[in-house]
Amino acid sequence: MNSFDLIESFSDFKEFKNVDRVTMMRILEEVFRGILKKNHGDDSNFDIIINAEKGDLEIWRNREIVPDEEIEDPNTQIGLTEARKHDEDFEVGEDFSEEVPLEAFGRRAVITARQTLISKLLELQKEDVIKKYKDRVGEIVVGEVYQVWKREILILDDDGNELIMPKSEQIPSDFFKKGDTVRAVVTRVDIKNNNPQIILSRTAPEFLERLFELEVPEIADGLISIRNIVREPGERAKVAVESFDDRIDPVGACVGMKGSRIHGIVRELRNENIDVINYTNNTNLFIARALSPAKISSMQIDEDNDKVAVYLKPDQVSLAIGKGGLNIKLAAKLTGYEIDVFRESEQEEEYDIDLDEFADEIDNWIIDELKSIGLDTAKSVLGLTADELIRRTELEEETVKEVLKILSSEFE
Repeated sequence: MNSFDLIESFSDFKEFKNVDRVTMMRILEEVFRGILKKNHGDDSNFDIIINAEKGDLEIWRNREIVPDEEIEDPNTQIGLTEARKHDEDFEVGEDFSEEVPLEAFGRRAVITARQTLISKLLELQKEDVIKKYKDRVGEIVVGEVYQVWKREILILDDDGNELIMPKSEQIPSDFFKKGDTVRAVVTRVDIKNNNPQIILSRTAPEFLERLFELEVPEIADGLISIRNIVREPGERAKVAVESFDDRIDPVGACVGMKGSRIHGIVRELRNENIDVINYTNNTNLFIARALSPAKISSMQIDEDNDKVAVYLKPDQVSLAIGKGGLNIKLAAKLTGYEIDVFRESEQEEEYDIDLDEFADEIDNWIIDELKSIGLDTAKSVLGLTADELIRRTELEEETVKEVLKILSSEFE
């Protein structure tokens, strides 16, 4: 029996790329078993045979032959007289099977079955897309631009799934036209009007992180860790990296020979300026590195309020702030401290003295210990209390008090 009115062939449903034939056959059987249950109350005595290649559907009803006067359930039993109209050799107790034509369901039921089938397949396809991309949040995907609108672009992946990249998730200098290949990171999966909406981004820090993983084998292998990333998309980014192998320079590995590794990332991000910084647990040193290329003279940290006052020579102030304030803004985000920049002349004292000048009075190992926490001048040391110096260094209380006495005497 040909089910032409239901589906001309399974190729009618070729748009359901993520639904295999076995699944489609199972859903089709479920649809018709639902109709059989509705019409007969039970479908256990029906066999449904589907030819996926030809698109044919056969339904057979199996009944037991009983004497005419003993029929109790017409759905599972057939009288001997009726059975012998098909074959005179039938006897009581034998099984009787007959094909049920689609016409027996009525045209409306067949149309409803087709619509139900399509609806179930669409629902299955949506679930498949949601599951696929929920597992890929944070990963880079590659797609082809299919449509460009004012507020977003539509991208198709290799399976023809629709992906959306809003204007807010595009780098300001991004320009796409139909047919362009795009790389972006999956940020989330939304449900809009009962349809899955896959949102992509090229501005998310995760996008830059995945690009580093692709370009730097040491990161992919876990030898180098990215501790934090902050970005002003298309303008500037700061990346704090840490090596778990003392033999590997994390900054050098990320930049590559003559910038070979980072150049590809910079091009992908429309010439975004990327600062790669060596991460350290030393707060003073980390803040100093974050404000690179400016060179800091001294700083005072207010840990209770996550603030830091940074003092620089006049010619270093503009470098610390950066074009449009980007450098200091990103440094603050990277370190987690609110950074205030001051020129050295704005300090209460007009001059300072390098710690190395006190080598005759203070042991070199003590000076090195102070330098290790970012204190390289007399005033930077005097700017902290004795308790703070003891807590941040490995110096004894008596040593700290003696150092403070020596340094303060120079300014009396």
